[in-house]
Amino acid sequence: MNLDTTYSCVIIDDNEIDRLTALMYAKKYPMLRVVGVFESPQAAIPVLQQGQIDVLISDIDMPETSGLALRAQFRAIPVCIFITAYPDYAAESFDVDAFDFLVKPLKADRFDHSMMRLQSYLSLKRKAELFEYSLGGNTVFIKDGHQQVKLNLHEILYLEALKDYTRIVTPTKKYSVLASIGLLLQEQAFQSFVRIHRSYAVQKHYIERVSAQQVQVREYALPVGRSYKEALLNLK
Repeated sequence: MNLDTTYSCVIIDDNEIDRLTALMYAKKYPMLRVVGVFESPQAAIPVLQQGQIDVLISDIDMPETSGLALRAQFRAIPVCIFITAYPDYAAESFDVDAFDFLVKPLKADRFDHSMMRLQSYLSLKRKAELFEYSLGGNTVFIKDGHQQVKLNLHEILYLEALKDYTRIVTPTKKYSVLASIGLLLQEQAFQSFVRIHRSYAVQKHYIERVSAQQVQVREYALPVGRSYKEALLNLK
């Protein structure tokens, strides 16, 4: 990851000690550029509405507007990390696409672990670019760093879903593109692929063995999802 890359961050907590603790920990990471620290969601909304925030670090149980309601309003913010004294909110937090859920009192090692995951995720997100097809439809161009890489579609072994991204696996390298696996499979160029799992689709001519639990593609043993078994039976 480029060390000069920074991500804008907003911190919200109605408890002053917890707010300052989160700020102290966040300042340890040069990748985070804290652009606002607020004691209420209402105070933060004008900054959030500017649409340039990468990371939201927020308490949940706050007067007037909860952190959950705020996140639901601003789901376009790529990453939301909740810090709360109430573990029971965990399930609800992931319903609004929380990246992580930290329980108070906030501990340095737990925050560090979250930041390590965050760095990896945002680095991937920043580098991955939307693919575009060539006019012939038999190749795809992938943005890899600052270069465009041309891939022959028939060389792609399989696709792996990574939330909003898809990993494209070839015999020599793996690439990540900012497009869901479902979106890719709707395109005519990917009609030679078959979905075998919620997270995997394989190119039909690379399938070597099929069992009830997995599909063998070269050296990769990929899982078979229950709802996709019928599609594999139809290949025989």
